Amino acid sequence: MPVSEADRLSLSDSETFQDHAKPHRIFTQLRAEEPVAWCPEPWGGPGFWSITKYDDIQEISKLPKIFSSDQNHGGVTLPSPEMIANRANLPKQEVQSPLELAQFEGGRSMITMDPPDHIQHRRMVAPGFTPNTLDALEPRIRERAQVILDALDGQEECEFVSAVAAELPVQMLAELFNVAQADRHKLFEWSNLIIGGDDPDIAVSREHVMGAFMELAGYAMGLFEDRKKNPGNDLITMLVNTEVDGQPMNVADYLSAFVLLVVAGNETTRNSISGGTLALSQNPAERQKLVDDPSLIPQAVDEIIRWVHPVVYMRRTALEDYEIRGVKIKTGDKLALWYMSGNRDEDKWDEPFTFNVTRGGPRHLSFGYGQHLCIGWRLAEIQLGILLEEMLARYPTITATGEVTRMRTNFLNSIKTMPVRLSAA
Repeated sequence: MPVSEADRLSLSDSETFQDHAKPHRIFTQLRAEEPVAWCPEPWGGPGFWSITKYDDIQEISKLPKIFSSDQNHGGVTLPSPEMIANRANLPKQEVQSPLELAQFEGGRSMITMDPPDHIQHRRMVAPGFTPNTLDALEPRIRERAQVILDALDGQEECEFVSAVAAELPVQMLAELFNVAQADRHKLFEWSNLIIGGDDPDIAVSREHVMGAFMELAGYAMGLFEDRKKNPGNDLITMLVNTEVDGQPMNVADYLSAFVLLVVAGNETTRNSISGGTLALSQNPAERQKLVDDPSLIPQAVDEIIRWVHPVVYMRRTALEDYEIRGVKIKTGDKLALWYMSGNRDEDKWDEPFTFNVTRGGPRHLSFGYGQHLCIGWRLAEIQLGILLEEMLARYPTITATGEVTRMRTNFLNSIKTMPVRLSAA
């Protein structure tokens, strides 16, 4: 029985992803029956291709000249019904996701660029993510993780996302930006607003969101002016004082790049920490393996990121006709590369729906692939690994105890709140 029209339509609806059982059911059927599947859009849009197999996602990701990420061709996200409803008074060509809405007028960030522009802009911040730079950060990451966990001493329970999962990456982001730690709360709030535009608890109104963007822009410009006068070794300095084609980065591109770093610098890591802790809670035998043998933690980090898929999908737009699995993709067609589905591909892993901290096999797709492989992927892995080491040494039976609330979005797998019991009763 083919995948129903209702199921295909539901992939555009953020509500579908509040419970992962439904999208995983749809993706499992698509992988088996129609791995390159046409999906209509409920708001009357032209529709898009769902790409659900691991190898196909990799193939498309390696062809940026054919499958574009550039915002001039549509960018990296698909419009949702909520976006359409919130912008009903705008022409359809102006409908944008919160992430693309945050690309300031005339500006682009590297996530919405194709080569060669993408390569040039990526090189600007690449020095901040070299192996030597990241190795030097490890003691600071461990120290921050220890202080965060110290604050839980004497508590039997806590709200894990705000107390732990969000704290470590946003503290490190403030450090990489070389800004006051007190500013991390604003960075966290702005990040949520940028990617949480479908969630009524976060994006209270369009005016609220746009006001926050303007506040973010003012903050970013203050850093821009400061680093022009007082350069350092931080990521902001790299953006402000590195040239593209012999010219400094323009202000609009700088603001858009700042937005991307705010989001990428904490969202994927936060979601991996919270989602990984939930997975360990739901699989206590796997958690016990790590308690008994902490040397397994690096392997567990790979499995957690595969399992959690902090980024659910990325969009591409075809710039020319292309055939894949006998299906003709036409010029101008939209494609959704469902990392969430590729990470459960039965042709790549035995029992992909089993959480296994000693699993081998290919690398997950959660950080993307090809040109747009997340530049901070190794930093995210280091933070997750160190936090697991420190947390399981103190709280070997940490367990989620109540309702887990998720951000309303089909773009990121983001847990908003998760109560946990820190120690065994």
